This record gives sequence, structure tokens and C-alpha cells, in this order.
Amino acid sequence: MDTMDRRQFIKSSVMGASVSLLSASPLTSIAGQAAPSHVAQGKILKRPLGRTGIELPVVSMGVMRADNPALVRAALDSGMRHLDTAHGYQKGNNETMLGEVLKDYPRDSFVISTKVPPDAKDAFLANLDLSLNRLHMDHVDILYVHGLTAGDDVVSPSTLEALKAARESGRARHVGVSTHRNEPEVIRAAVRSGVYEVVLTSVNFKQDHYSEVKKAIAEAAAAGVGIVAMKTMAGGFHDKERTKPVNCKAALKWVLQDPNVTTAIPGITTFDQLTENAGVNYDLVMTEDEKSSLIPGKSEGGLYCPGCPGCTDRCVKRLPVPDIMRAYMYTYGYRDARMAQDLLLGLRIAGDPCGECEACTVGCPRGFNVPARVRDVARLSSVPAEFLV
Repeated sequence: MDTMDRRQFIKSSVMGASVSLLSASPLTSIAGQAAPSHVAQGKILKRPLGRTGIELPVVSMGVMRADNPALVRAALDSGMRHLDTAHGYQKGNNETMLGEVLKDYPRDSFVISTKVPPDAKDAFLANLDLSLNRLHMDHVDILYVHGLTAGDDVVSPSTLEALKAARESGRARHVGVSTHRNEPEVIRAAVRSGVYEVVLTSVNFKQDHYSEVKKAIAEAAAAGVGIVAMKTMAGGFHDKERTKPVNCKAALKWVLQDPNVTTAIPGITTFDQLTENAGVNYDLVMTEDEKSSLIPGKSEGGLYCPGCPGCTDRCVKRLPVPDIMRAYMYTYGYRDARMAQDLLLGLRIAGDPCGECEACTVGCPRGFNVPARVRDVARLSSVPAEFLV
């Protein structure tokens, strides 16, 4: 058996029927594409980012899964001047790629944000310094403490001290927090702190608690805190098999109907996606067809988990169910098994964590078969990283 046959055999044995899905990585699928010569005509729609003094187009670029420098350059050429990355994306390679691209641009021609996971002050700042080194910059425009889900963590003295130190030292112009779930509590805690200037939060048409999210966003806007939206596509597909795509343009416009949302950062990995998303910068009016296209998705379980409170408490093993469901979405919605694996390893999820339970006690209101999804995606933890390409 030659080397390639052996690799395919091992990959198929470990991952079973998922191999064809997981081997189709979006990160390497666009290298041969040519950048579009133009995206749209007219005036780009812009909104102020809270009290920061920054004004941004309503659609920005989530760089998270992109690894093509030409795509980033095309985004900048289209008018997307805000680029969002994070310390851990692609194990740091996302920041490194951006640093190589952006060294050719005037520093005041773009706005860049990165996200650093919560840690003790010195460790947090050390990770920030590493991010800045990768980016070839002495500061970022927006620094987020990454992935908080509880109000108490948002106002933790050590977290606030680290963010203040980053801002006072000039390594971050503005500071914020990102959150994937329990968004209203996190947003309100950020406002209450008096320290955070920006909140990066999940917002999409599938959130059962959207009305409460919208209220919290309005409170933040009234207090001068800028709002950046993520997870606007709600996983991109309504099904694991990817036969029912979300109307991404409609989903993006839907989020931006709220004037208190400054900008959205959809993840962009192809030039087709760039063209579609950048077009929204010129037109937020939703057609009747676009409105109608989102209605069925609101009632379907889909791939997006809104992080309903109580899942972890109801699980006898106290598994971080919403976070594992996010890994499932990365795997089947984004086709990004590497990102899913990174999340699972960070959560210390391996093997079959549901194997010893006779019955699941979680009872997902969206109808997710939680143990089946956990077993499905947890297998990624044991797959050698070299096979997830």
C-alpha cells in the first residue's frame, strides 16, 4: 500500500462515513480562483461603532477560516476595511497570514480586531504580545477577551485589569468581549462594567431568545457600547447533509435591520462569498423572497445551537453541550474539521463521552439528538491533525 493509500485508509477507518465531508476543507478550495474585478457600485453603508469614534461598513470580513492572502486583499479593495481574527484561529496562522498581507497597507487604512482567551493578567498580555508579533503591529484597534458566557466572568477583576492594561499601554485602542451564548447577560455585564467599548455577539434569525438579545443590544447602544454581530448565517445549512442551505444574503440583511448593530463579520472563504456579502454593504433592503426564505429555517432544528441555558446542568456528566454543538456546526456547516477539533481539544472532549449513559437527560428543545451529535463529533478529538486538511 503506497503512502497516499495508507493515509486514506486510516482516515476512512477513523472517521467512517464523514470522510468525504471533512476532507473537503474550505481553506484550500479557493487557491485557484481569480479575484473579482469589482463587487458593487454606489455608496457603502456605514455605522458608528459605539463611542469608539470608529465608523465601519455594515459588513466586515471574518477572517477566521480564510488562508488566501488574495481574498483578504480583495475584501479590502471591496471596502471591507474591518478584519476580524483571533489568537487561536488556525493555531495562530490566521494572524500570521494577515500580518504578511497588511504590512503592505497604511496602518490607518484598515481596522483590525483580535481575540485573546481569558487568563491571568500576565498570561493574557503575553498572548496579546504574541498576536501583535504575528500581525507585525504595535497595536490592534479592537481587543476582545474571547468567548465569555457568564456575567461574573465579564466583570472579573483580573479580566478587567488585563484589558485596562492593554489599552493603557497602547497595545489596544479599544477593548471588548466576545460571546457565543447567554448573550443578553454578557452584553448587560459589559455595559455595567464601564470598561468594555465593544461587544462581539451571536445574532441570527434562528435565536429563540432574539427579542431579549435585541433588547440588550439596544441597552448597549444607548450606553455607547458598539455591537458587532457574528454567527449571522446560523451555521450556513439547515441539515448535516448540506442539502438545505441558508439564504446567507437574507440572513445577513436580517441581522442588519437592527440599526444598533454596527457591523457583521461573516466568515468568508471564497470570492463568491465575498461578492455576495460585500454587496450587502450597498443595499440592506430585504426582498419578499429573502424574507420568505428565512421562515422555514426558524422552525427547523438545523445546525445552529443557540446555547439554551440549562443544558450543562441537566447533563449528568456536566458536559459543555452548547460548545460541543458548536463544534458539530463547524464540522458540518462550515466543513472545518480542524476548527472543530481545536474547540473539542480545548474542552477536553474525547472518545465517547455519552457512552456510559443509558438515556440522555438533556432534552433539547430544538429536537437535537444530543448524544448522537456528541458521539459523531467527539471522534474528531482522536483524529491526527494531518488528516484534517
